[in-house]
Amino acid sequence: MRTRTALKSKARVEPAPTPAKPGSAKASSTRGSAPAGDDARWAAVVARDPASDGAFYVCVATTGIYCRNTCSARLPHRANISFVETCGEAQAAGFRACKRCKPGEPSLIARHSATIAAAAREIEAAFEEPSLSQLAGRAGLSPHHFQRVFKCITGLTPKAYALAHRAQRIRKALPASASVTSAIFDAGFNSSGRFYATAQDALGMRPAAFRSPGTGAHISYALGQCFLGVILVAASAKGICAILLGDDPQALVHDLAARFPKAAISPADASFNAQIAQVIAFVEAPSAGLDLPLDICGTLFQHKVWQALRAIPSGQTLSYAQLAERIGQPKAVRAVAGACAANTLAVAIPCHRIVKSDGAVSGYRWGVERKKALIEREADAKPRRKL
Repeated sequence: MRTRTALKSKARVEPAPTPAKPGSAKASSTRGSAPAGDDARWAAVVARDPASDGAFYVCVATTGIYCRNTCSARLPHRANISFVETCGEAQAAGFRACKRCKPGEPSLIARHSATIAAAAREIEAAFEEPSLSQLAGRAGLSPHHFQRVFKCITGLTPKAYALAHRAQRIRKALPASASVTSAIFDAGFNSSGRFYATAQDALGMRPAAFRSPGTGAHISYALGQCFLGVILVAASAKGICAILLGDDPQALVHDLAARFPKAAISPADASFNAQIAQVIAFVEAPSAGLDLPLDICGTLFQHKVWQALRAIPSGQTLSYAQLAERIGQPKAVRAVAGACAANTLAVAIPCHRIVKSDGAVSGYRWGVERKKALIEREADAKPRRKL
């Protein structure tokens, strides 16, 4: 028979589970990421590392109890413990479960993830925002504790999460709605005043402008040639609103009309020649900068992405994942790619400086070859450090 003190840990290590996300159907209660080797496991016990919770269990010979590595009980002496990978192994060796950390039940992190996932689904499904007290009561937590756990898991307070979800609904509803007011109430806002108080932050522009881009605006455009082919530069009263690249001038004009369907669009007069010449010079040498006002229309998220793009120095590139990290939303890689694709200001908002994680060039609205040409030209123009 094996004694408690002779029990050895096994070498098998199981992969870490996928963490539960708010709104997912089920929060994970599976094992954590197991450290390799007894020394690493002991370090996880000393640190009470939550990442290892459930990956292994600690058997204490002097008490006959087995615990989680995160147990808040007094730290046992290293010589009195051994490690197992399952509760079954510990019980077969004669150890009983700790009543404090309850190793046979789902971990606290897993229970909290499941609780917050259910609360997030409730917020998303509710027409009117549930109160903090209601959400906390259903979760069996105090309002203060619930809010702290919710923010820890989602990165937002319950109120901010509800506003973000409603903003997402209204962005979808506005383009097809009969009016801004009907879209506001359809999205679950109790009053138009409450919505307009947060509209600029939620949409990045006035609701009417979001609903019908270019409504009431007059846009002038001109066509030219640059090293990338045909270039179309368009401007509103506020500034340059589009820089489009291609091979067919007429196709670019149609593209401009499709992007601003409610605007009055016409060819620019001779007074616009200086501006288009300045834009072409900028495209030829982006490191020189563009000293012209820009009229940028997009959502708040798109504005965050575009601002981060403009902060990338000429001659450098980032991956989509790195750009998502820079805006503080590392999981929003696909949304970042969508914001890059929605860009109407080629080179001025340098989405060409975003590449795949392996450095490969792909995914450019105006063609991969143009993206490669821009990256190569900027790399060649990048100042070399003197030896």
